[in-house]
Amino acid sequence: MHRLEISDLITAVDPHTGHRLPVRRDEVIRRLRDNGDERAARIVAGLPAGADGVLDPQAVDRLLISVHTELQRLSEELRIGERLMDLLGPLFDAIRATGGESGPYRLVDVGCGLGYLIRWLAATNALGADVELVGVDLDAALVGEAEQLARAEELDCRFVHGNAFDLPQAATVYVSTGVLHHFRGPALAEFFQAQAASPAQAFCHFDIAATGLAPIGAWIFHRARMRHPLGRHDGVVSAERAHSDETLLSAAAAPGIRPLLYEPRGAANPFCTTLRPVIGVRPYLEAPLRRALGRSERRLVGPEHLAEATR
Repeated sequence: MHRLEISDLITAVDPHTGHRLPVRRDEVIRRLRDNGDERAARIVAGLPAGADGVLDPQAVDRLLISVHTELQRLSEELRIGERLMDLLGPLFDAIRATGGESGPYRLVDVGCGLGYLIRWLAATNALGADVELVGVDLDAALVGEAEQLARAEELDCRFVHGNAFDLPQAATVYVSTGVLHHFRGPALAEFFQAQAASPAQAFCHFDIAATGLAPIGAWIFHRARMRHPLGRHDGVVSAERAHSDETLLSAAAAPGIRPLLYEPRGAANPFCTTLRPVIGVRPYLEAPLRRALGRSERRLVGPEHLAEATR
C-alpha cells in the first residue's frame, strides 16, 4: 500500500470546472489512518475546520503557500533551473533545427505551484525571446501567488488556473518538477498519453529517482530545511512514492513518442533524493537532440538500453 501525501488530500478541485470542493477533516484523517499513517492523521487533526467539519480553505491555502515557498528554496539550493536548462536548451535547439515548427514556441509547466521554474526562466531569459513561458496549476491560490511574484519581479511570463492540457494554445514542450509521483496506476500512462495526443513536440518531467536510500536522504534534507510538519512528512513520502525507471519509460511510451531517460538509476546519487527527468520526443527529434547534447548524449537512454543493463 502506497503512503499518501497530506497535500493531495486537504484540497479538492472539480476537474471539469476547476471549482474548489469542500474537504472534510475527519474524512482525510480516516483515509490516513486506514493507510496506517497515524502521524499524518495527527498533523491533519491540528488543521482548522469549521463547525461543519470542513477544512478552512483559507487556512489550507496559507499553509500550502508556505510549504511551496520552502520548496522553492529547495529548488534554488538544488539548482533545478540550471539542471532543467541542461536539457531544455538542447531540446529547443533541436526543435528549431528541424524547422518543423517556427516560433514563437510555448513552454508549459504542469503543476507549476508558485511558478519558480517559469519565473527563473523568465528572469534569466535562458530559452530566448521566441519561447513563451506559461505555468499552469489546478490550485488557484498557488497560481495567484505565482502571478503576484511575477508582477513584483516584472517578469515576462504568465500563469493560468486550470488544466494544462485544456489551454486554448497547446504547448511546444511540457515540463514539470516533482509531479510524476502523484500519479498512480493507469493515471500515469494517461498523463503521458494526453501530451502525446496534443500538438506538443516534446516533454521533460523531472521527478525523484527511486533509489533505495532516497527516503533516508529526503528525511535528512527535509528535516533540515522544512519548518512545517506537513512539508517534512510529504517530502519523505514523495521519495517513497517515486516511480522506477522502468515504470516511467513504460508509461511514457505513448503513440508517437520516443521515451528517453536522462541519468538513469545507476547514475543517480543513492545518498540523497536526486531529481532526474524522463523525456519524450517525437521520433524525428531524437537525433537532433542527441547532436545538440554533445558529449552529454551518452547519458540519454531508451527502454532498450535499460533492458540490457538489467539483464
